[in-house]
Amino acid sequence: MTFGVFMHKDGSIYDDIPEVHYQFPKSYLSRAERMVGDWIVYREPVKLPQSKGFFAVAKVERIVPDPDVSDRYRALIEPGSYLPFEPTVPHKVDGQPVERDLANAQAAVRPLSNSDFARIITLGLPEDETLPRVGELEPLDRVRENQVPFEIERHIVQSLINRPFRDRAFRRAVLHAYDGRCAVTGWRLVNGGGRLEAEAAHIRPVEHGGPDSVRNGLALSGTAHWMFDRGLIGFADDLSILVHRKVNDREGVEAVFNSNRKLLAPDRTEHRPHPQFLAWHRAHHGF
Repeated sequence: MTFGVFMHKDGSIYDDIPEVHYQFPKSYLSRAERMVGDWIVYREPVKLPQSKGFFAVAKVERIVPDPDVSDRYRALIEPGSYLPFEPTVPHKVDGQPVERDLANAQAAVRPLSNSDFARIITLGLPEDETLPRVGELEPLDRVRENQVPFEIERHIVQSLINRPFRDRAFRRAVLHAYDGRCAVTGWRLVNGGGRLEAEAAHIRPVEHGGPDSVRNGLALSGTAHWMFDRGLIGFADDLSILVHRKVNDREGVEAVFNSNRKLLAPDRTEHRPHPQFLAWHRAHHGF
């Protein structure tokens, strides 16, 4: 087994859903098979305008022939293993490539050394237990080379399956995507300690097979989060806010909606709620 890199570009000819599966041609099969049971990082190509660089980590569960396209395969992602980076990790830090032990920088599927994996994970996932205060900047070069062990330490891999660690990373990514603003009310409240009031909610909960993905997340105020989790409100595919028929005070609930009565989604398309997660929530709560 080995760590690896999967190159991904939104809108490419490949049918990728990073949280679920990664499609690749037969030429990469033997290389991808070595990664089964281990962790990979997703990376956008360098040549993309405003490339995110490395943007997530996930674990490969197994490889299967693609059901729709001959001579292509799918690396199936282990449910619950996908985790987005916040901040995303650039291709270079301080003029030095983050991925340094390159055999073939152009290959869409390639192995990743232990030290490169450790460096990317340390840069892409938070080490503290709290979100940054409003206005605080977190430099991408906060981890220097002498702080990253040559060999991957066991605790780094263990942290990727640790629920409290994953919850912090998910919350961090979602609140950054929504700029700390509640998607229902439009409020961006900050408490006396400089902490954002909004919470990160899973659309499809983890216990029901939902991933820790920004596309399966919403930034919600405490009251909106409570209503959403209990199915009192939901969202249509056009992102309009729905009120469940079981609500006994519809006027009171609607009073906290933003003036557009639509979910205030992030500007970046890849951060907006995925229709399949919204549909699951509606079906689960009987909308």
